[in-house]
Amino acid sequence: MLNAAEALQRLQEGNGRFTTDNQSRSLLTTQAQRSELVHGQAPFAIILGCSDSRVPAELIFDQGLGDLFVIRVAGNIVAPSHIGSVEYAAEMFGTRLVVVMGHSSCGAVLATLDELERDSESRSPNLRAIVDYIRPSVAQLLETDLRHDRDALVHHAVRANVRASVNHLRHGSKILEQLIQNDGLRVVGAEYSLETGVVDFFEG
Repeated sequence: MLNAAEALQRLQEGNGRFTTDNQSRSLLTTQAQRSELVHGQAPFAIILGCSDSRVPAELIFDQGLGDLFVIRVAGNIVAPSHIGSVEYAAEMFGTRLVVVMGHSSCGAVLATLDELERDSESRSPNLRAIVDYIRPSVAQLLETDLRHDRDALVHHAVRANVRASVNHLRHGSKILEQLIQNDGLRVVGAEYSLETGVVDFFEG
């Protein structure tokens, strides 16, 4: 199994291939590859990303079946089930890199900013729950000069939300805390650009 630094490098190299339209043909799935994975998996990285259809981790990082353990949820928020999923992969497979990946123009972040600026009574309770996870990390930004620059506000809000999720994973689970302290687990944040296809690792 790759250590965290090796896994991060592999993701960066894969994203480099993706952004230059030089994806690896060796990752095309064959029956033989599927058969090899029937009895087990060994993903080298865990990706907690947004459900947005434009942000599929396997494609963005040019990886194949069995390479990534991917958890997707609107706004890349961290709820108990997501922590449990990360714990499972880290313990069961020995995966030592966790990436929380947000993306530019995230709809869940935009919805949260809209909610903070003008409360919407019509929003469903389930959607409001997602907004409530994101709200604490972005509310303070509306008290700064960023409120006068919508593009800058959204950019900083996306990153603030990623940082909050990274912090939640690092400190919201005794299992993950112990793996970080004793076994080389690393939790990092990243932002995917819809415009360029580049993933910028900026937290940790």
